[in-house]
Amino acid sequence: MSHGFEMEVPKGPPVPDNAAVARVAKLLEWVNKVIVRISMAAMLLTALILTYSVVSRYLFKLPTDWQDEASVFMLIGVTFFSAAYVQSYRGHIGIEVLSSILPAAVNRFRLLMVDIISAAFCLFFSWKSWTLFHEAWVDGQTTSSTFAPPLWIPYAMMAAGMSLLSLQIIIQVLAAITARRRPA
Repeated sequence: MSHGFEMEVPKGPPVPDNAAVARVAKLLEWVNKVIVRISMAAMLLTALILTYSVVSRYLFKLPTDWQDEASVFMLIGVTFFSAAYVQSYRGHIGIEVLSSILPAAVNRFRLLMVDIISAAFCLFFSWKSWTLFHEAWVDGQTTSSTFAPPLWIPYAMMAAGMSLLSLQIIIQVLAAITARRRPA
C-alpha cells in the first residue's frame, strides 16, 4: 500500500519516443506549468477574497455580494486548467490493484484503452462546454445575483481546461501507440 509520501517525486512527465509527439508534449508541458503557477496565485487570491468576506461581514457588518461568485469562478478555472498538468503525471485517481496483478503487455493495453475512453469523454465534455460558452456569450447570460457576472467566463475556463486535458490525454495515447518496446 502506498500513501504517496514515500514515493520519489517525478522530475517531469515522461518524454514520448516519437519526436513529433515529444515536441507537442514538451510545448504542452510548458503551457501546463505556466497555468499551474497562475492557478496557484488564483487559489491564494480566492483564499484572500473569502477571508475578506468573512471579516467584513462578521466584524463590520458589510455585505459582500461579489465574493462568492468571484471565488467560485476562480475555483472553476483552477480545477479545469490544472487537470491537464495533473494528468501529465498520471496523478488522477486510478485503480492500482490491476496493474500489480496483470502482465505488463496486458496492463499497457488496459492503460491505452482507459486513455482512449477518457479522451473520448473529455472531447465530448469539451465540445459541450464550448457550446455552453457560445450560448452564454451570444445570449449575454449572467448569474442571477445582484453582482450578475457574465456566465461566459466560467464556461470559457471550463471549455479551455477540458480542451487542454483532452489534448494531454491524446498526447499520452499517441505516445503509447508510438512507443518503442524496450527489453525487460
